[in-house]
Amino acid sequence: MARRSFVFTSESVSEGHPDKVCDRISDEVVDLFFREAIAEKMDPARVRLGCETFATTNRVVIGGEVRGPQSVTTEMIVDVARKAIKDIGYEQSGFHWDTAKIEVLLHNQSADIAVGVDDTASKDVGAGDQGIMFGYACDETPDLMPAPLYYAQRILQNLAEARHAGDKRLGPDSKSQISVQYKNGKPVAVTQVVVSHQHLDESLTSADMRKIIEPHVKKALPKGWITKDTAWHINPTGKFFIGGPDGDAGLTGRKIIVDTYGGAAPHGGGAFSGKDPTKVDRSAAYAARYLAKNVVAAKMAKKCTIQLSYAIGVSEPLSVYVDTHGTGKVAEAKIEKALRKVMDLRPNGIRNHLQLNRPIYARTAAYGHFGRKPEKDGGFSWEKTDLVAALKKAVK
Repeated sequence: MARRSFVFTSESVSEGHPDKVCDRISDEVVDLFFREAIAEKMDPARVRLGCETFATTNRVVIGGEVRGPQSVTTEMIVDVARKAIKDIGYEQSGFHWDTAKIEVLLHNQSADIAVGVDDTASKDVGAGDQGIMFGYACDETPDLMPAPLYYAQRILQNLAEARHAGDKRLGPDSKSQISVQYKNGKPVAVTQVVVSHQHLDESLTSADMRKIIEPHVKKALPKGWITKDTAWHINPTGKFFIGGPDGDAGLTGRKIIVDTYGGAAPHGGGAFSGKDPTKVDRSAAYAARYLAKNVVAAKMAKKCTIQLSYAIGVSEPLSVYVDTHGTGKVAEAKIEKALRKVMDLRPNGIRNHLQLNRPIYARTAAYGHFGRKPEKDGGFSWEKTDLVAALKKAVK
């Protein structure tokens, strides 16, 4: 039997964290290729990207393999990278949107991969790689996410909003971490708060930063979760003036737990950013979250983990696994069969169902790919709960 009372911790990082800067640039390149494909009336389903970014002191290197519209130039890629860095807020001597050297080393997609993935007259689109992908949902928060990560993300979103609104004391780089007390299986309080936030005034102390940060933390958390026993650790090293890629090198794909469920659920190991939706690391993880969220929204379980598995060049998933952690009201085997009925889990089916062949990816690069609100242009389509009725019908 699962423990009912415990403390669980999750962390988050801001858009200005070095790894997140790289995720953002990689996803801006993905969006650029989709925008240009649509503008050229090229089938966006033919776009292929595996784009990785590395960043350090005043240097950005963008590499990987691509396929797409010929209108995309190196200059355009450099331009979207600079605009992303500027939007995040880096105008520091050690990392500046205008002066950083940006090198582009993208090349054509491997023909060996393309032949396995592309559809033909006799075969459907195959998965872009082998692997396992997990989706998770639970009833702990309004958006059916685990509470520790959900609220750690919102702390940083509040601080980012304050910074973009003009608080010039705050720099772009920050991290949060909260430890949540569970009683009888429910999150009830925060025992520890950790926030490390870059400051642009070198004279600011940890005590000064706590005065700035504490209101944003309290705003993010449910009423009553901060108690007299909550311990605070704000800039515990005492100083955080040098931040971003100038302070620590960044790389695409190094924050996969932050991007998903904060450690509350399994992870298949694949990163998301910089990949087009033939890469099931990304698209099938979105599909698994979508299905898990709909299972919980349908009141079939309070918690649901879904695993999907694929082989490169093979369209059908090799397996579909459901675990409701002892909270299910419907047999897990029955849910597994229902999932295959309500959604085509082949790569092409996922992309079409969730409308993934569009420029919606740069916005996913910070504050989590899950637990977000579906947007009118199709962004975060995997957060919809529009399968509830179909699922209920399928399990009858």
